[in-house]
Amino acid sequence: MARNHEVTNSHALLNGQGELIEPGWSRSLLQIYDRNKIKAPKWRIKEWDYYLVLSEKFAGAFTISDDGYIGLQSVSLLEFGDDPHEHTESVINLLPMGKLGLPSSSASGVTAYADDRLQMRFEALNGKRHIVCHFDRFNGKKSFDCDIVLEQPPMESMVIATPWDKKHAFYYNQKINCMRASGYMEYDGKKYEFDPKTDFGTLDWGRGVWTYDNTWHWGSGNCDINGKSFGFNIGYGFGNTTAATENVIFYDGKVHKLDDVTFHIPANSYMEPWKFTSSDGRFEMDFVPVLDRAACLDFKVIVSDQHQVFGKVSGTAILDDGTKIEIRDVMCFAEKVHNRY
Repeated sequence: MARNHEVTNSHALLNGQGELIEPGWSRSLLQIYDRNKIKAPKWRIKEWDYYLVLSEKFAGAFTISDDGYIGLQSVSLLEFGDDPHEHTESVINLLPMGKLGLPSSSASGVTAYADDRLQMRFEALNGKRHIVCHFDRFNGKKSFDCDIVLEQPPMESMVIATPWDKKHAFYYNQKINCMRASGYMEYDGKKYEFDPKTDFGTLDWGRGVWTYDNTWHWGSGNCDINGKSFGFNIGYGFGNTTAATENVIFYDGKVHKLDDVTFHIPANSYMEPWKFTSSDGRFEMDFVPVLDRAACLDFKVIVSDQHQVFGKVSGTAILDDGTKIEIRDVMCFAEKVHNRY
């Protein structure tokens, strides 16, 4: 199968043996995910919806996930001003194994979680995405609230279907970038308002069966260039990418496919400047970190060591037709995550 094989016809994601029918990438969810066709044990299935809504000065991140033997429902509030800081608050559930009922497609439906402390709801409807959240005792006694709308006109996305080198293991993932954001977050008497002219939301929608021990790199950012949206999604470590990588440029609603992108992370500190380079020379960027959202969970059997680094990226991206796009000081993030779960 050709490198960066594009899937262009709609069909089932998995065959009768629970294996991917057609590994590759696509511009929408052409392959149809059906949890009932998975042959791995329920506790190995991982499903999540993750939204990041980012402005130059602040951001919110929202996760509803069912990772088999553990569920992690999480909210992050980040500020990038004179004193960059963040707080992440999570609710952990044991053995959800499908009980959250996450939708089989990102295109419509509701992803929701509720308990006596956290109520969070994501809804996809009529070219928009609606994020509503109330979190009691967020970082102490105060509550966190948000009501955010992301605009999703007809636009291409990045979808990847990759196998792992283990029977019945696969990764099916969609990244939707460049969704203009409006609405607000509110915490401790302060209101954070999003401006659709400059601020964007990104959806990371994932379904699959993962291997136990893995490390990935992922980076993403969006901006406005003279009224046209620009974004990127870069990464590796998500299964066997022989058929396709997930590296793409988004511009004015269209996807432009890249080959391999490498993260050059300083050995001494995540807060020193990074570089991103590409095998095809079409994505060459400098990245200056502002804030490292570091988190380490160690429950012996379950370990997660995360560095999601927010900062400003500058450099050159080249579209499929050779057009050169130059960006300067665009707020984005890049991360390295090691999980055993």
